[in-house]
Amino acid sequence: MHPTRFVCLLAACLATSAEAAPLPRTDAERACWQRYTRERTRLDLKELTAVSFTNLRNGYRVRSPFLVEFGIKGMGVVPAGKALQGTGHHHILVNTRMPPSVSENLPFNDGHRHFGKGQTFAVLDLPPGKHTLRLLFADHEHRPYFVFSPEISVEVTGKRSAEPLKIDPASFEASCASWYQDEVARPRGPGEWVTVTNVRDGEALVSPFTLQFGVEGFGVCAKGQTADRTGHFMLDVLRDGRVVQALDLSNGATQANVFVPAGSYQIRLRFVDGKTQRDLLPPHEQGVVVTAQERL
Repeated sequence: MHPTRFVCLLAACLATSAEAAPLPRTDAERACWQRYTRERTRLDLKELTAVSFTNLRNGYRVRSPFLVEFGIKGMGVVPAGKALQGTGHHHILVNTRMPPSVSENLPFNDGHRHFGKGQTFAVLDLPPGKHTLRLLFADHEHRPYFVFSPEISVEVTGKRSAEPLKIDPASFEASCASWYQDEVARPRGPGEWVTVTNVRDGEALVSPFTLQFGVEGFGVCAKGQTADRTGHFMLDVLRDGRVVQALDLSNGATQANVFVPAGSYQIRLRFVDGKTQRDLLPPHEQGVVVTAQERL
């Protein structure tokens, strides 16, 4: 059985439609989740071109199977075998060093996980213990670019169960960290969906902020190439029913920066066919509340 489906049968998974993920249900979980909001949404202005694990950080402790989400900026995603300047696809190096040559194709083995269909995430099932992970972007022939994430270490503590970890008010700091690390690594439900991965419905944000996008059942393909069951993201930010920011991410981008003043907004994320801009999935919609603006 597929790891994601296994988890979904055990746990209360997110809906496979366009419904947004709600904020955590208890006061303690909600307070814990929101203390990490700025970390998940802050603009990274240091690197013009970079890949990153958007949900994991070095030193996280998780249960397996666990979710690994991919971020890319400065380049776009196109499936393997489709040549297009400024694009590529993701690979995860699992307990494996960087390749010695950028001119040789990456091998296909457990240490080099390929996501050549234009995927935006993966679910890994690793044994208990510490593991190193690095995200590596490569071209249509699986030859690495000089675009890779820092290597991170994660510790798998055991098998994932239906029950989430608990936050203990008597030791909030430590139990919040454990709960949060396991929560952001919880796989989503099976099916076909498009979603904002790093922000939940109604979450309070500081502008400007970054939104990360994910899709299941289809791959991302930048305009200029075609592949079966692929498309690209389009984002509308609305206030009082009026679009105040619209982005067509036809370059294969999987994230967007949003600059808006304080207020309540509706986010509409679409995943569309590259030729017709026809919706391939029901649009994802959710609310966000911008509470402040940060000077860059």
